[in-house]
Amino acid sequence: MKELQFEAKPERPDPLFARRLQEILGGQYGEISVAMQYLFQGFNLRMEGKYKDLLYDVGTEELAHVEMLATMIARLLDDAPAGTLEQASEDPAMAAIIGGMNPQHAIVSGLGAMPQDSNGYSWTADYIGASGNLIADFRANVMAESQGRLQATRLYEMTNDRGVKDMLSFLIARDRMHQNMWLAALQELEEREGVVVPSTFPSNQELKSVAYDFYNFSQGNASAEGRWAHGPSIDGCSYFNYVPNPPAYGGIPSIPPAPPYTFNTNFNIPPQLC
Repeated sequence: MKELQFEAKPERPDPLFARRLQEILGGQYGEISVAMQYLFQGFNLRMEGKYKDLLYDVGTEELAHVEMLATMIARLLDDAPAGTLEQASEDPAMAAIIGGMNPQHAIVSGLGAMPQDSNGYSWTADYIGASGNLIADFRANVMAESQGRLQATRLYEMTNDRGVKDMLSFLIARDRMHQNMWLAALQELEEREGVVVPSTFPSNQELKSVAYDFYNFSQGNASAEGRWAHGPSIDGCSYFNYVPNPPAYGGIPSIPPAPPYTFNTNFNIPPQLC
């Protein structure tokens, strides 16, 4: 399909805002990140069915959002001034534009979008998580959609361009759906597997005596007021226990000196001064 999922037409060029939009395109929580995250979660899921389809469906939609943002950025860069510093000094408005736009939009991409954030740092696959555990992955997805929606709402408040606001309004609404969707999927999975990841690790192999203790490592006892410090645990298997003065379960570490060939500081080996 050649049509955009939603229109991406600004009322006027604005190279400064084009730079800002790069954040939700190629930043840590941008559309490139969530598209790759959902698709690789789908690729790595070794079972067929509704969850694999869900990941492919939403990952593909996020690619549509990448296209929308790239189109909007290109249109915001239309007729962007690339004048000399001498010209800029004669026109304060042009100076502000030249100083605030990403120069790579003019030099590298030919007035087009780039897989970068708003400061020009390149997108990296280090931003994505695809572990093969659906509960862990879907929780990461809720966080990514929450951060993405937060950034889109902040950008919405930074512009008066009706066309840009309309596109951001669409993305903000889709982020609402995606947060609800991942939470619904998590609810299904948690009802089946519980809330602790991974649920398949043998319970008798973890040290249960410390599994529900909350350790207070700060001054005062304000943290004792939290839900995490008292009452039934969220997994329903025990009760939270507040420990105001956590004990040290281990001794003082004593590690033997490194071997001589490391040339570490070692007072047992005489120095060779001359």
